[in-house]
Amino acid sequence: MSSESHRNSLNLVQRPRRLRRTDALRRMVQETHLTVNDLIYPLFVMEGENQKVEVSSMPGSYRYTLDLLLKEVNEAWELGIPAIALFPLVAEEKKDNAGTESYNPDGLIQRTVRAIKQAIPDIMIITDIALDPFSSKGHDGIVSESGEILNDETVEVLVKQALSHAEAGADIVAPSDMMDGRIGAIREGLDEAGYIEVAILAYTAKYASAYYGPFRDALDSAPKFGDKKTYQMNPANSKEALTELALDEAEGADIVMVKPALAYLDIIHLLRSATDLPVAAYNVSGEYAMIKAAGQMGWIDEKKVMLETLTSMKRAGADLILTYFAKEVALILR
Repeated sequence: MSSESHRNSLNLVQRPRRLRRTDALRRMVQETHLTVNDLIYPLFVMEGENQKVEVSSMPGSYRYTLDLLLKEVNEAWELGIPAIALFPLVAEEKKDNAGTESYNPDGLIQRTVRAIKQAIPDIMIITDIALDPFSSKGHDGIVSESGEILNDETVEVLVKQALSHAEAGADIVAPSDMMDGRIGAIREGLDEAGYIEVAILAYTAKYASAYYGPFRDALDSAPKFGDKKTYQMNPANSKEALTELALDEAEGADIVMVKPALAYLDIIHLLRSATDLPVAAYNVSGEYAMIKAAGQMGWIDEKKVMLETLTSMKRAGADLILTYFAKEVALILR
């Protein structure tokens, strides 16, 4: 029997390959679309002038002094990227256990927010709310003499930090610390101070992940002792993410996020199915570094793997993606 006769003899009613036959057909029936509007660009800022230092474990990603950061932000805006997320490299002499530099009105982040808003007023600025970049201990919270991360005392400082960012002009504050009750406390503090339009992007399901290593290199913010397992989530847990989601929703979160993204696509889908709030995913430094390293070695097609990876996050249910690939993706999508 010829192959043509064999195909006809199957007498199939459903032939899914019909809609895969040409590029035009495939584009017509594509279910998931990655657009520049989905992207949030994380950026590292440091003190000084006219400096741009590549993060060794994150090829193509840099720490910028404010003058050069403004140029990078402007390029991102011109590419259509709607939002940036700022993270500071803080000098060691400005760090202490209470993270007091985090709410300094003339601190690095506060000055950076004001400068960006003056230069590019319409771009959305998201600021990180956590103590680890400012902590002499490298933890997201205040550390007791016995080594315990103090929850309620830390939340008081986080509220001060969020207020100082709002005063500087931040559009969205993003508590990444995983302290209990911080979303409600920050919402109350913002509202009482009149910043009712400042939104909260909650790191709702932030896992104690090994994928964060390069980020900690970028900010010199690795813990000086122990780990973060008493406040970040166990990677083996999924139902716990629903508990965190319910709390963040009740406390006033405007956007909820899963971090990391690639190894937690099921958690992204779980939250997407359980809430009407926008869901963000953080394509973290380790995920970025693996693709970059394999691409540099010629083991993968970097651009194709990058797009496939980010599309998988959209397919899982993410509305927004924080990614160090943002500019590269925006250039491809133009």
